[in-house]
Amino acid sequence: MTVSANDNQTAPALAFYGKMLTFSRVQFSTSDLAAIEAQLTETLSNKSSNIPILIDSDVEQDLSALVELLWAWGLQPIGVVTGVLDAQAREQRLAIFPADGKRIERILPSKKAPVPTQKAVENNNAEAVNANSVDDTSTTGEPVTETTLSNMPTETLVSTQHITSLIYDQMLRSGQSLNHVGGDLILTSSINSGAEAITDNSLHVYGRAQGRLVAGATGDKDARIFCQAFNPSLVSVAGTYCLRDNLPEHVIDKSVQVKFVEGEGLVFTVMDEA
Repeated sequence: MTVSANDNQTAPALAFYGKMLTFSRVQFSTSDLAAIEAQLTETLSNKSSNIPILIDSDVEQDLSALVELLWAWGLQPIGVVTGVLDAQAREQRLAIFPADGKRIERILPSKKAPVPTQKAVENNNAEAVNANSVDDTSTTGEPVTETTLSNMPTETLVSTQHITSLIYDQMLRSGQSLNHVGGDLILTSSINSGAEAITDNSLHVYGRAQGRLVAGATGDKDARIFCQAFNPSLVSVAGTYCLRDNLPEHVIDKSVQVKFVEGEGLVFTVMDEA
């Protein structure tokens, strides 16, 4: 839609989309720039790959100099994995990504307490009289009053054991992106080519799975992908990805499980043969 000067409405200044950026993570075990450049010379065949990358380092780096070196080799640093480089990354306005195994926590409403019956109220009142004769304070040493109870939070920050799965019953069509954070993503229909399904937990597709399939989007190495008919353009678990041209031929259009194994990368298993 084109907005002219005569229109009463103005176009929004920005819009967020759920598209996934395909990037690689580069781990550094040294801060020696000469050694790093020597490794790049052996690894890269040219300086025009334009690959977006994350910098992952357990050793202190001169981040500014490292970024310049990577750009000189056609790599495009977009951020760092959280750790020793966080402070420098903030100074240089680079993104900071969560470490492996970390999920984004969600704030969910807590369950409401049941409404007491009249008999329960009478019993509670009797118990309160007996309790007050012994001690009228809580474990913090402060009196427990009706106001104290009413001011207790109604929301709870839940950790990874409190997950919420999302079930999606429609076909995911080309150009559509479905992104779920905080639990498994379950699609009962198919994913067309040009679409993408992304979750920070495990991904289940009970139809034909094409397009981009992403599980463990925030680094969860225990996440998995399950598909009835596996034929994606890209598959990724915990940041490790594989493009369609590199997929094992024997898994195409089969019922497949994909998982990440340390030291091996992505492992593809035909479930009918498991």
